[in-house]
Amino acid sequence: MTKKATIIGAGLGGLATALRLTTAGYKVTIIEKNDKAGGRLNQLKKDGFTFDTGPSFFSMSYEFEEFTKACGIEMPFEFVEIDPLYSVNIRGIAHPIKLYKDIDRLAEQLEPFEPDFKAKFERYIKKCGELFHDTVDVAIKRNFNGLFDYITALMQVNPKHLPVLTKTFWQQVTLHFESKEVRQIVSLVAFFLGRTPFDTNAVYTLLSYTEFVHNGYYNVKGGMYKIVEGLVEELKKRDVQFIYNTEIVDVEKNHTQVKSFIDQHGQHHAADLFVANSDAAYFRGRVMKHKNFSEAHLKKMDWTMGYLTFYIGLNTKLPQIELHNYYLGNNFEEYAQKIINNPGIMEKPYYYVNVLSRYNQECAPEGHESLFFVCPVPNLIYKKEWHDAGSIVESIVNDFSERIGFNIQPHIVSKTIFTPQTWADTFNLYQGAGLGLSHAMMQIGAFRPKNIDEKYRNLYYVGASTVPGAGLPMAIISSKLVAERIVNNKGTKK
Repeated sequence: MTKKATIIGAGLGGLATALRLTTAGYKVTIIEKNDKAGGRLNQLKKDGFTFDTGPSFFSMSYEFEEFTKACGIEMPFEFVEIDPLYSVNIRGIAHPIKLYKDIDRLAEQLEPFEPDFKAKFERYIKKCGELFHDTVDVAIKRNFNGLFDYITALMQVNPKHLPVLTKTFWQQVTLHFESKEVRQIVSLVAFFLGRTPFDTNAVYTLLSYTEFVHNGYYNVKGGMYKIVEGLVEELKKRDVQFIYNTEIVDVEKNHTQVKSFIDQHGQHHAADLFVANSDAAYFRGRVMKHKNFSEAHLKKMDWTMGYLTFYIGLNTKLPQIELHNYYLGNNFEEYAQKIINNPGIMEKPYYYVNVLSRYNQECAPEGHESLFFVCPVPNLIYKKEWHDAGSIVESIVNDFSERIGFNIQPHIVSKTIFTPQTWADTFNLYQGAGLGLSHAMMQIGAFRPKNIDEKYRNLYYVGASTVPGAGLPMAIISSKLVAERIVNNKGTKK
């Protein structure tokens, strides 16, 4: 008899898990709070413009290739490698620094700031590569059945990497480079984890290897939401049912199993097994009411920063900037060390701008441009009110105009602002923490919320709130890990 699986949440992790389970013979239904799939990997269409609302590029393309092969489908979206990876604009430096994977081209730009940069960078990236290859399969791409299992796995890692565990990302970068400019540029990738280089463990310097050497970054033709559209189309071919505008608010259960989940209308959704692709604080706390996710426990956990994102449509083109652009001020260290918990910072020396329409002309009317801004800000724990969002956005737009030597203000014909409160309300993100739980050392591996429920043997989890963590490739890996749990356990926990 075919088993029925219900997935709650249609983010990338949920969609990928659905495809893996249908491949294994399960009948799958997906329940989604919002009116379309994607979760934070979403899309905004407004005033004739199309914007990616969340991630604007991805890495580790081989994880997507392995995933589609395992599910027996062709890649349902097109992607191309980005070159340069992105440009970095530092206040006080006349020209943007373009980050190429070609070390000679990179060194040509950075030698003036860091003498002998190429040799130093090669030593740094060699260390990052060793860290990546010695840890990723052992500590990231596998399930753990408990702390002992995790510690046993870590004992397989070369002990030469132990000193890294005692350092921050910034401290590790500082060991290799002397100039503040190069240190800032190399450590930017730490922000991708939702924290800063000053509170991200040096283990994650392995990300420098993934971006500069191992695989690089990729742009999706037509915008990142094509990933979601492609997967949804494949799932429909397999008769997966999608139920939108439906939020799970309660659960019916016995001592060992979940019988059904209950939506906001009181309707029960029964299945043989369930997979939650939802923020851990919301689902395990508010819906499941697990004590270890009570408000008192949540306050003790470490959360990622918030994001102020805004989407601007221009009635002109901006040929002077790249697809992906970072803008830094002249007080990077002070800003980064305070941004998590200081709501009083008004100067925004770090923000990102994506020009989706640069290589995707269909995402803006002819002669127009669609811009996506991201600025890291305190989450709702530290800044509860966002009535000043408009003035902050105004200051960033003015700074951007000054940086590029062109005032975009008169050319704005569309503007939409998402504050941390918007992200919290739309995607049930605890306190508006953009990427949920942080990747602190006591919140990764076996210390991260497990992908199998603490009590109910037919309830599983996928996505950023469980192993291995946040990011699009991690969501694909997470779907593999939870599918292995389900298939190996035949839908129940041992």
